[in-house]
Amino acid sequence: MGSWGCADGDLLTIQGLLGATAGNATGLSEFLCSKLDGVSAQLLATNYAVDNTYLLFSAYLVFAMQLGFAMLCAGSVRAKNTMNIMLTNVLDAACGGISYYIFGFAFAFGVGDSTNGFIGHFNWGLRGVPNSSFDYSFFLFQWAFAIAAAGITSGSIAERTQFVAYLVYSSVLTGFVYPIVSHWLWSTDGWLSASKSVGPGSLLFGSGAIDFAGSGVVHMVGGIAGFWGALIEGPRIGRFDKSGNSMIFRGHSATLVVLGTFLLWFGWYGFNPGSFVKILVPYAGSTFKGAWSGVGRTAVTTTLAGSTAAVTTLFGKRLLDGHWNVLDVCNGLLGGFAAITASCAVVSPWASIICGFGSAWVLIGLNRLAARMRFDDPLEAAQLHGGCGAWGLLFVGLFAEKNYVLQIYGGTDRPYGLFMGGGGKLLGAQIIEILAITGWVSITMGPLFYALHKFRLLRITPEDEIAGMDVTRHGGQAYIHQDGSEHVMHLGTINGEKKPHNNQMPI
Repeated sequence: MGSWGCADGDLLTIQGLLGATAGNATGLSEFLCSKLDGVSAQLLATNYAVDNTYLLFSAYLVFAMQLGFAMLCAGSVRAKNTMNIMLTNVLDAACGGISYYIFGFAFAFGVGDSTNGFIGHFNWGLRGVPNSSFDYSFFLFQWAFAIAAAGITSGSIAERTQFVAYLVYSSVLTGFVYPIVSHWLWSTDGWLSASKSVGPGSLLFGSGAIDFAGSGVVHMVGGIAGFWGALIEGPRIGRFDKSGNSMIFRGHSATLVVLGTFLLWFGWYGFNPGSFVKILVPYAGSTFKGAWSGVGRTAVTTTLAGSTAAVTTLFGKRLLDGHWNVLDVCNGLLGGFAAITASCAVVSPWASIICGFGSAWVLIGLNRLAARMRFDDPLEAAQLHGGCGAWGLLFVGLFAEKNYVLQIYGGTDRPYGLFMGGGGKLLGAQIIEILAITGWVSITMGPLFYALHKFRLLRITPEDEIAGMDVTRHGGQAYIHQDGSEHVMHLGTINGEKKPHNNQMPI
């Protein structure tokens, strides 16, 4: 926002307009400038207040996604493991809150006097916050993103994982692994960042990698971590027969799955549009277009990608399996959201339809490959978030539009989508991001899960798995199947008085 106060030289200009001979010209000029400076300060404070309020509201929406994850996970597992998966979702947020506060935020956005393109190293425990770069609202928003990545991983290893393993991986993922990736892409000195403005070196390939809201940073990180956890643990007992044929393990509640899906859809309007961080940013050369226009467009592209993916999955699964399956449609919808997350702000609405269509087939193909390879992920999280997230990053390099890229990332000429005439540099940067994230998460989370496995801290015993963790590990079942009413005798009504039936056995 430009200043409404008096800049250098304005005081002399006002004095000249008032007349050099006027005795009170100097005093009047100083008075006018002081008033204008006050107006400018108040407008600037209002600008900060509006932007921070917008960011806080977006953070609340993203946090509401945790409820969506919890409902989706609960409905996707068998009833005997409901309490277990619900508890892990709660602790993803709680453990992630502590670890991200102490270490994670500093690793992600801690840029001080010296810079490091690989990892941040300032603002430990929010020391020095607020500052000229960010306020507390920015921390809350980024924490909500971090725990979303942990929630993705918990779905991949559901129904057979020891509770202590959840505590360990969740803290490591949100406090170390995820923050470093977010530093690469979203910090002002990150080596992959499209917003790089400080530190040695220039933008990668002149563009940096564009991952606006985290198809790679959030979804690929959570999905790849879940892949290694599920792979090292192995499939659930009975998931595949001796011949390797896939046995269907249905979740116990389609109602919870649909509820969770809609909650996630709602939260995605904070996840993607909220990633603008600031809303009161006018675009150069226009009085009615600004970041608020980009926010609206981003919500539209998000909606269209998810909707297209849902419809494509509906008819695709009908064609392949002969069923109209609401559970598959819900996962297809979420896959479309995961894919569009990287490009939501830099593509047109028509292009988001292509993104959603492609993500549906990516998910269908990866699920079939997973079944063939005897890979067991109860929520399809590795395939959905890892696979569709990677597709979303590639999509940026193909369909990003020049004017949107320049509006958001600045400059006068920088690479954009290959199919939009922008050359292959941006696509190259996107491929580098995919490889970097895959490698980083693999060399950190893979050994962590393997160490937990070797120390017998990863998987529960076969007896506990068959009985269900709610009974063996959490003190009881989530659902009361018997409430005692089956022992009450049937009663009849005679003249308004209830009487037991003769010769009626209890049921």
